[in-house]
Amino acid sequence: WDRPSMFSECRTLSGRLLKLSCRLSPLSLKSSPPSLRAVLSTRSFHTPCTHPVPFLSCLSLSRSSPHLSLKASRWLSQASVSMELKAVLEVLEQLAPLSLAESWDNVGLLVEPSKPRPVKTILLTNDLTSAVMDEAEAMECDLIISYHPPLFRPFKRLVQKDWKQRLAVRAVEGGIAVFSPHTSWDSAKDGLNDWLIGGLGGGRVSVLSQALCSAPQRNRVEFTTRGPEELDDIMKLLKETVNSEAFQYSVIRNEDGGQQVILTCPSSALTPVVQTVLGSATASQSLSITQVQQPPMLGCGQGRHIILDKPLSVAVAVQRMKTHLGLPHLRLALGEQKTLDAVVKTAAVCAGSGASVLQGVKADLYITGEMSHHEVLDAVAKGTSVILSDHSNSERGFLSVFKERLAACLPDVNIAISKRDRDPLEVV
Repeated sequence: WDRPSMFSECRTLSGRLLKLSCRLSPLSLKSSPPSLRAVLSTRSFHTPCTHPVPFLSCLSLSRSSPHLSLKASRWLSQASVSMELKAVLEVLEQLAPLSLAESWDNVGLLVEPSKPRPVKTILLTNDLTSAVMDEAEAMECDLIISYHPPLFRPFKRLVQKDWKQRLAVRAVEGGIAVFSPHTSWDSAKDGLNDWLIGGLGGGRVSVLSQALCSAPQRNRVEFTTRGPEELDDIMKLLKETVNSEAFQYSVIRNEDGGQQVILTCPSSALTPVVQTVLGSATASQSLSITQVQQPPMLGCGQGRHIILDKPLSVAVAVQRMKTHLGLPHLRLALGEQKTLDAVVKTAAVCAGSGASVLQGVKADLYITGEMSHHEVLDAVAKGTSVILSDHSNSERGFLSVFKERLAACLPDVNIAISKRDRDPLEVV
């Protein structure tokens, strides 16, 4: 992960250096002093899989600059110590796009205050519990980033009987925003699962369940016409019923004078395209529809598999994972005919509850937070040893990694990791 230099640019102001970390939105431009608007400009910074994000360009203003009034100077000073929630969310999206999350997941901004306020303090936690909320309120937190979504299933009411509903009410009453990344962190390149498998050492890492690009699903429609006139009639009807920008096509001329048409369109335009083609007797007889496979997002997806550069024993693997996760104890199930001295050449990991991702994967060792009794038995019967840390213990250590990355992007925001967050289970 590279530290984007654009997140902490220095501007010379009145002979001193003033560091600005805030986004300059069109709204804030309008609200800024006229003397300042005259010298501000925006530029675009491109990152993979994201849209261009406008940021403040460098300002070099001397003490005698005629463009900088006292009012403008005060506005700059205020901007340097605050950041809008929207801007923080855009940074979070750049670090781990929400499009990487699983379709069943509930990620993103879950609680948004009705009265916007600058984000000065962010609290990172694996789970949002009553104890963590107490901590957030005590430190006057503006944004809680909870790895697990505290709001998952739909609510029909907000009452005090349910602990998650109580947390939602407290967040709203306290004006605290709540954001959850969950499986987008799991899937991201250099994300949680890459961090987890890194505890074993170096090796060749691959993704277990490949993430695909989130572009709208497209379909390939093929048909044949008798000649150019029939094709022109079909294309004319298509352009009258479907936005011409919604589809692209190519034509291959056959030896018998017919024309084979290959047309691609989004799913939203598939029905009118097919109806139009079916209106032609010749084309309808040769109609073929296939779904275009989305291209993979390299390095992104659920779970990881590693072929270790230096094989190790099960005992050494256990010790390394204890150190990596910061835990005194782990649960271990040895594969059939395996001992603590058995050699581990390959391993597969999935943070949290990873049985569904690890199922059927060939590896000497599985590492995850939790698996059911029968899922462990299945793995052991196949000769695969299993290390379990308990659910959130396989995830919590990544908060420190993410804090460093977020702090590099938001240098003027106070970012803390919860001291009250812990796995509900412990060995006694």
